[in-house]
Amino acid sequence: MQKTTSALLGALVLLVTGLVVWGARPRSSSAVVVPAMASATAVLSEVEREGTSDAGAAVDILRDPSFQGIRGTKPGFALLDGTKPPELSAEAPRAVRFGVVLVQYRGAERAPLASRSKAEALGLAQTLLETAKTDFAGAVEKGDVGSNAAAGWMPRGVLEPAPEYVLFTTAPGDVGGPVDTPTGYWIVKNIGKSK
Repeated sequence: MQKTTSALLGALVLLVTGLVVWGARPRSSSAVVVPAMASATAVLSEVEREGTSDAGAAVDILRDPSFQGIRGTKPGFALLDGTKPPELSAEAPRAVRFGVVLVQYRGAERAPLASRSKAEALGLAQTLLETAKTDFAGAVEKGDVGSNAAAGWMPRGVLEPAPEYVLFTTAPGDVGGPVDTPTGYWIVKNIGKSK
């Protein structure tokens, strides 16, 4: 009887302690805020939008343009000009051996919160595209983690429409992109195709 009473009393103490701690936690707004580790460009653009003069202000990442797709579409479902990618032709290969240069941005899957903005990532991707045309391995070295000069075989129907279209319409030996994907901007090289 004493063991049961002690166990119940202990459980009650833990429950009350948990409720007190839970009730005393600070209430925060629903916005997620990134401290000053965000890029200077993102902070300045947020400051300009808000009309404040505090250059050290935190950035509300839910309103940051880096978290918005091109013209409201999800990454991977539109080409850079905002258009829907055309369907692949029947002559397109069933699989492509490829390499990829990844340029992550804040809000992309598996990208750190302190990543560059989407606009900065696009600028870097366009610069790396020029390098990739003559030195793909060099561009891979300058890309983010996940870049690979020989990523393997990619069958049709696995990727989102935009990266699939770019990859499967790039001629063997050529480089295509950049294209927005859920993980960031991709620059792809078609290493070879299957029939």
